[in-house]
Amino acid sequence: MSIRDATLEPAGEHAVHGAYRDGDQAVWLHSPTASDEQDQQLSQVLAKSASGSGLGRPELLTEHSSTVRDAARTIADRIGSPGVLAAQPRFWSWVETAALLHDAGKVAEGFQRQVRPGGEKWGERHEVLSLAYADLLTRHLDPHDRKMIAAGVAFHHRPLTSHRGSDLRSMYPPVADWERKFGRDPAPVPGRPRIQIPVPRHRAWLAWLARQLATPAPDDDRRLWELARDAFARLTTDWTNPVSDEDGLVAVLLQGAVTLADHSGSAHVPLQTHMPLPRDYLNRLPTPYPHQEQAADVAQHLILVSPTGSGKTKAGLAWASRQLGDMPGRPRLVWLLPYRASIDAARDRFIHHLDPAPGQKQPDIGVLHATAARTLLARAVAEDCTPGAHDARRARARAGAMRLFSQRVRVATPHQLLRAAIAGPRYASVLLEQANALMVLDELHAYDPKTFGRICACMRLWQQLGSRVAVLSATLAQPMINLIEDTLGSVEIRRAPSGTAPTRHRLVLDDDPIDSQTSLRRVGQWLDEGHSVLVITNTVNAAQQVFDRLHHPDKMLLHSRFRARDRAEIERRLLWRHPERKPGETTPRGGLVVATQAVEVSLCLDFDRGITELAPIEAIAQRAGRINRRGRHPDSPVEFRVHTHVTPNRPYEEGALDAALTALRTAPGPELSEETIDTWLGIAYATEWGQNWAAEARRHRDEFHRDFLTFPDPFHDRREFADRLDEAFDTVEVLLRQDLDTYQAEADKDPLLAAGLLIPIHHSQLAALRTAGRAEYIHRLWVVDADYDPTLGLILNPQPAAAPETIL
Repeated sequence: MSIRDATLEPAGEHAVHGAYRDGDQAVWLHSPTASDEQDQQLSQVLAKSASGSGLGRPELLTEHSSTVRDAARTIADRIGSPGVLAAQPRFWSWVETAALLHDAGKVAEGFQRQVRPGGEKWGERHEVLSLAYADLLTRHLDPHDRKMIAAGVAFHHRPLTSHRGSDLRSMYPPVADWERKFGRDPAPVPGRPRIQIPVPRHRAWLAWLARQLATPAPDDDRRLWELARDAFARLTTDWTNPVSDEDGLVAVLLQGAVTLADHSGSAHVPLQTHMPLPRDYLNRLPTPYPHQEQAADVAQHLILVSPTGSGKTKAGLAWASRQLGDMPGRPRLVWLLPYRASIDAARDRFIHHLDPAPGQKQPDIGVLHATAARTLLARAVAEDCTPGAHDARRARARAGAMRLFSQRVRVATPHQLLRAAIAGPRYASVLLEQANALMVLDELHAYDPKTFGRICACMRLWQQLGSRVAVLSATLAQPMINLIEDTLGSVEIRRAPSGTAPTRHRLVLDDDPIDSQTSLRRVGQWLDEGHSVLVITNTVNAAQQVFDRLHHPDKMLLHSRFRARDRAEIERRLLWRHPERKPGETTPRGGLVVATQAVEVSLCLDFDRGITELAPIEAIAQRAGRINRRGRHPDSPVEFRVHTHVTPNRPYEEGALDAALTALRTAPGPELSEETIDTWLGIAYATEWGQNWAAEARRHRDEFHRDFLTFPDPFHDRREFADRLDEAFDTVEVLLRQDLDTYQAEADKDPLLAAGLLIPIHHSQLAALRTAGRAEYIHRLWVVDADYDPTLGLILNPQPAAAPETIL
């Protein structure tokens, strides 16, 4: 092999025995080609320091490269070739080759010194130098194959372009001093190497990589820095101009696969193969409902409309169990609860119903809390590679992030999945994990057309990725069904038979405000009679005020503005105190709960009496579903009172409330059944508001898909998209200043645990706090000065006049 490469120059202080300089030619006195000599050369070449490896010792570059390559094979087994990947038969070959070569540039002396104790930061990007090895070792391949492999190698840490700087194109323009960066530095700073890769090390490394790829070691007489420069120039040309939607999506999935393999291999957290959901789930139900049996017969996308309390969750699990038999790879089940619902409660149900892995006491169910997941991912791909305490924290974060990916059953919200996925190549592994998955949208109903349209856009993306979608709801109006069908194409629609749920409620419309003296006295009377009572308001402030005015020794308050861990404890107490009434149970229950919309989704609660403020018709139906849930109260049907006087109407549109009131007054009951709810939905969506809703939802679906979920520039940094998504969903999580020290201490140990201190509020509420000088951005998190009580939650009073309330 003839090598004419200043990068490999072994002369001077750092000369390697066995070679000398003859002009520009490196001449070998004897060639160290034996495998034992090659192994000796690579025995001290590291990929990670002891603190950063997660192993408690340094990790060799050969060890890390083969581990990541093996992780890529595991990911290929998990994902298979669904959806858009079915037309890319060489996709996983690209991933495997890129995974092996992704860190090849770490062979450089600058990086090797960096990972030694006390080493200084190199300052160059190893993945750019890796392109030289990718160029050498893939020359026998088709140009398109080489292009895709090079992309997988180059962009697993940083994007090609960015509006924020620190992108690879900005760091390495054509006029950069490539030779000094990756080859020979004629006047190095004391302590820095004059050459980056000694010849014996290069030869040994190239031979090892060639053996792994089962290809002959290539000959080349060009310098490595020249190869890296030219390969990067070709890559920049290939990916600077916009590409088609399909090519862009495939490119991001490629990057996601390499990144996920790198995270998995670096964290030493294997991807789980055990599926907690059994394939015979329906057979485990003693007497399944007809709609549960029908759901289990559907082999593709499903819409299931079934009353609250009729076993929708089990029907969804039966559907998902059916899909496992004819999907490729190892699908994941992702249970999605929109509007920041009670995902912890859903996880607890799955732990109770699903199967643990052999040798385990309970199934491993993932819970994706938004900010915690974001923090873990950000730290896992942090660019600062300087050894030390930060390196150790990053290793822990990487392991935590991989635990989020590892489980095959997860509970999340669409926002939590998409925020990272749309941010570009750094988080593309989140997008890849949505391929070949079972996505169940539980209790899907709409408060506004924007939210519903965005969720439909997600469905369209999941279909492109070869995933299957099930929509479960008690309140799905026909325009929503039409939009889902238009989005997914072929969808099987199943409805619970008439009479599945007994008549449970007696509707009363009340023109008084919910906090009127008459209303509060009525609640007090019900409590005195021994009934359990649920009071639902539309805003957090109203809930706090009503809670304060109602006096009862057994009362609880639930809304969104609690610390996550406080809310979890409240929900645990609620589920223990107010579970579904058992057959034949006639004893009075007692107890008062005041809540906002947070009570509508996922919590299996059962109260004897209920009152609510007027809300969109879906919300009214969901709230009624928490009263006499199974129709087992001895007084059934029981009173459910709707207070029609609402001032102001926030957080809902006035048109939605008017449509709901029209439906309630047109089909007033007084006794309510699932047929009554269907009638309500038909009346509400036949109004002008309902027709406008359908058109708006369709528009927002298309705009959201176009703006957020297409990838014409797949390797452009899209973190600004994630910021726009946060604003679009109009929520932000904040930390109380009094919790800052505790949060920092817990975040270093476990960001998922630290997330329990965060509180969701609207951007407009945060803006009001900032204007008042009561909010500060610290460590990528908004820290606020505000009153907080574990019973009442966050107190934002006086409420900014223009600020809507938090919905969930």
